[in-house]
Amino acid sequence: PTVTKDITCTTVIAGAIASRDFTPVHHDRDFAQKAGLKDFFLNNATICGFVGKYLTDWTGPEGELKEISFRIATPCFPGDTMTKTGKVVKKYTEGDQHLVDVEYEFAVPQGRNCGGTGTIALPTRGH
Repeated sequence: PTVTKDITCTTVIAGAIASRDFTPVHHDRDFAQKAGLKDFFLNNATICGFVGKYLTDWTGPEGELKEISFRIATPCFPGDTMTKTGKVVKKYTEGDQHLVDVEYEFAVPQGRNCGGTGTIALPTRGH
């Protein structure tokens, strides 16, 4: 599904604090702009958390995220709207697990923020 999220200053700074990433480009506008950036921006740990949430919100509480990969491309700044999309590209079983591989992409006004794949174990019927 397509999901959007408005990114605020609080989103960016709270993510940096929660992941203990005190690098100034994730909370200090003046520092980021002196470094040639438009503004301070989301850190990788926060984006990875958004990816995990996007994938597990789709599966519901019984789904289990087994593996995740992502590549960061364009920064995400306060004021951006992040658009998250994904699609199932493979369904298979391994042992007693029913698995799906999902390709996802997160976009911001400047372009692709990140993309990758996630492998999710889905619950079986009756469990």
